[in-house]
Amino acid sequence: MVCRGFSRRSSLLAAALCALALVACSREHAAPVQPPAPVTVVKAVTQDMPLLASAVGSVEPINSVAVKSLIDGQLLESLVKDGDDVQQNQLLFRIDPRPAQAALRQMEAAQVRDEASLEQARSQVKRNEAIAAKGYISADQMEQFRTNADAAAASVKVDQANVAAAKVTLGYTEIRSPLAGRIGRILIQPGNLVKANDTSSLIVINQIEPIYVSFALPGSLLGPVIVAQRAAPLAVTATIVGVETPVEGKVAFIDNAVDTTTGTIRLRAEFVNREHLLWPGQLITISLTLGHDLNAVVLPDHAVQNGPDGTYVFVVKSDNHAEQRTVTVKRNVEGKAVIGEGLAAGETVVLDGQSRVENGMPLKVTETAAAEPTQ
Repeated sequence: MVCRGFSRRSSLLAAALCALALVACSREHAAPVQPPAPVTVVKAVTQDMPLLASAVGSVEPINSVAVKSLIDGQLLESLVKDGDDVQQNQLLFRIDPRPAQAALRQMEAAQVRDEASLEQARSQVKRNEAIAAKGYISADQMEQFRTNADAAAASVKVDQANVAAAKVTLGYTEIRSPLAGRIGRILIQPGNLVKANDTSSLIVINQIEPIYVSFALPGSLLGPVIVAQRAAPLAVTATIVGVETPVEGKVAFIDNAVDTTTGTIRLRAEFVNREHLLWPGQLITISLTLGHDLNAVVLPDHAVQNGPDGTYVFVVKSDNHAEQRTVTVKRNVEGKAVIGEGLAAGETVVLDGQSRVENGMPLKVTETAAAEPTQ
């Protein structure tokens, strides 16, 4: 009897254990269901993408002139204000002209005196030529009359030169702009004495229309730069902080040697600068167009992710599942990634929401980003 009861209890226990094992097995084999990840997608397109080289450039005036006085005197008047735009030959300053005027009158008086002496000497020569021909005066006397006339003529020429020099000096009392540009701060105020070619200038004028931007590129780009320049004038754009639209210009100068210290080549771009957006000393970003990559596969650059094995994107397959795919990015241009390998035009790629996506995961496309037209 004891044995039977024990056998029945053992059978019940075994059945219970079998049931528990079946439940556990069913739980182990049941696959968890992944909810679709909400993402924004975009299609890869083909575009004509420029080959750009970027650098930081420094704005330089084409001409810069330190205006100084060419004579000594008192500065009487300033006809411009700090920061004025001036035109070529515009009157800027006046220096006291009275000493120069007095010197000019003195030279003119000396010229009048010597012209009168010349007239008298010539009259003597004319009167005595007939007498000398008849032998009433000696040849030496006649030669002396002619010498006196020549000396008087030379004196008149000296006077004429002195008058011209005095007029030039008088003209220096009016200081005019040698070029069109913009002046800085006026460094010497009216009432002060100025000296000829003093170490201190009155003002500095910078020509800012047109204007230069100097920048450097790696020496490795010298070959592409020269090839591109032979094909067409090299176009550049300047990106200015606070200005929405880049300013366009062209390369005006390429240095004749690579700097062996830095391994760079110096270039200079010229900008029309009619709106005066570029100022001497300003630092700006320069982009130089070296050519174009025709029919390049393009994506917004934030669609490309960086991983331990390189760059990749999540491609949306036809069944709305994600496929992680390695891609090669040739370069980034103005927020766009130029894809070299791994992606074809027309394929759909996850643009936003990559942090929620894994390879093979179902996707829920909540929004499709507008793709730019294929060029």
